[in-house]
Amino acid sequence: MDAAQIIQLLSGAALFLFGMKLMGDGLKSVAGNKLELILYRLSNTTLKGVLLGTGVTAVIQSSCATSVMVVGFVNSGMMKLRQAVSVILGAILGTSITGWVICLGYIDGGSGGKSGLAGLLSTATLTGIVAVVGIIMTVFIKNKTCGRVGMILMGFAVLMFGMSAMSGAVSGLGESEGFRAVLSSLSNPLLGVLVGFAATAVLQSASATVGIIQALSVTGTISVAAAIPLLLGVSVGAALPVLLSAVGAEVEGKRASLIYPIASAMSAAVCAAIFYIANAIFGFEFLDKAADPFLIAGINTVLRFGMVLSIMPFTKMIVSLVNKLVKEKAAPADEDAPVLEDMFITHPALAVEQSRTAINTMAKKAEEALNASFELIFNFTDEGFKRVERLEKTGDKYEDALGTYLVKLTGRDMTEHQNQDVSAFLHTLTDFERLSDHALNIAESAKELHDKNIRLSDKAVSELKVMVGAVSEIVHKATEAFVEGNREEADHVEPLEELIDDLCDELKSNHVERLQAGICTIDQGFVFNDLLTNFERVSDHCSNIAVAMIELRADEFDTHKYLDRVKEKHTPEFEATFNEYKEKYQV
Repeated sequence: MDAAQIIQLLSGAALFLFGMKLMGDGLKSVAGNKLELILYRLSNTTLKGVLLGTGVTAVIQSSCATSVMVVGFVNSGMMKLRQAVSVILGAILGTSITGWVICLGYIDGGSGGKSGLAGLLSTATLTGIVAVVGIIMTVFIKNKTCGRVGMILMGFAVLMFGMSAMSGAVSGLGESEGFRAVLSSLSNPLLGVLVGFAATAVLQSASATVGIIQALSVTGTISVAAAIPLLLGVSVGAALPVLLSAVGAEVEGKRASLIYPIASAMSAAVCAAIFYIANAIFGFEFLDKAADPFLIAGINTVLRFGMVLSIMPFTKMIVSLVNKLVKEKAAPADEDAPVLEDMFITHPALAVEQSRTAINTMAKKAEEALNASFELIFNFTDEGFKRVERLEKTGDKYEDALGTYLVKLTGRDMTEHQNQDVSAFLHTLTDFERLSDHALNIAESAKELHDKNIRLSDKAVSELKVMVGAVSEIVHKATEAFVEGNREEADHVEPLEELIDDLCDELKSNHVERLQAGICTIDQGFVFNDLLTNFERVSDHCSNIAVAMIELRADEFDTHKYLDRVKEKHTPEFEATFNEYKEKYQV
């Protein structure tokens, strides 16, 4: 090959890769960015995981992209390792679909270079028509869906032109004796695997390497014996980009990144051993046959199907192996900040789901912190106080990480429902963080009672127990309403918040009477009032959370109108719920 042919080959490979990316992005857009979310949610069994991994990879045209996405799922805690194994196996199989798409470029329509109707059926002509239709839909039709379909067509056309350029660059190699000798040497299995591995490692794409092998096969110089080890090497080399995704990942993410190379290497070794042992026994005559692009695609699919079948029974063993290779780091769970993958920012459906998981965890930790602080009022321990401190710091970390992540997400193109979710998360994030702050304030008041040996009167203790019961319930209802999306629970928060306000006023009045009667002291009064203030603030934040949750579920909702309506207590439902709580929490 001269320099011009080498440049033509490289430019063809570049066009091929760019076209494949365009087509994959367009297919994802038409699917509504839901492929990744489906992948995350519906991989609870091995068979489902394999089928989903195959389907998603066939659409986005990249086993590497699917596998890297899975690493992100595992790293953020959204997917378990056992789920990741099955999805990655599906990705190994799904990437073989691209080989069949490439075969379309080698259908000549029987034209034989003639003009007329036969010429119109040639691949070159059809590719040109697809390109023209694609550019019209992308540039001239002002419709988002048409634009996305146009992108798919343009991607396909660019991919086909790239394949044509590569085929043209290598068309003369069939006459070269030196080239024939090199390809003949690739029938050595070990050498063939190494060449396939190296080529894929350089190109960072199994599909591109398979495309080049198909282009070379047109010269008639690649035998089936040479194609098999080349394709086995390609399947293993495709794992390298996935390993790079583990840089900076947590322990689980690093483990997930090892699944692809381990699964592909093990399954390729098993398939190679079975095939070459069978060849030694039966002597397959078809190995000397010259391969063409269609045969290359068929061999690639059969090999990858065999690899997946051979490794599927050993998914548990792979999980156990990666767990041993990457050791767990000991870290207190309460101090962990949420792992929010930046790679999901470009996939809003995933980013929103990841944010939901994180803020739900934050809500539960805030409730846990408050319950722990309530316990300290009546039974103070240093261990319990330290636990509340840890949970409060965790709340701060969640607020910082989620706040930064959600702000990044707001600049993305999202659906109306996704925008509502993000808005609700941003509105409630501070409220959940403030709940953990008030938990620490309550714990510090309890510590002051303990350290100064201040004893509240029996009546004050009795009143605090009633108040703690009411505040515990409103925290639970607000948290459950948000986490579970329970509108009924959210509707019960505002009446209870009104009752807690009334109880705080009543308890303060009662305490003033006890001070005047000499039953309580000034020191007791300071701590007692601090506790009541924090209780009232907690109920206010619970009200904010419930309102945001109700707003999220309503199509047309005005927060101020809602609060004005419920606080006027003109609705029978509000009155009934308020009276129910009033009877339940009497002092």
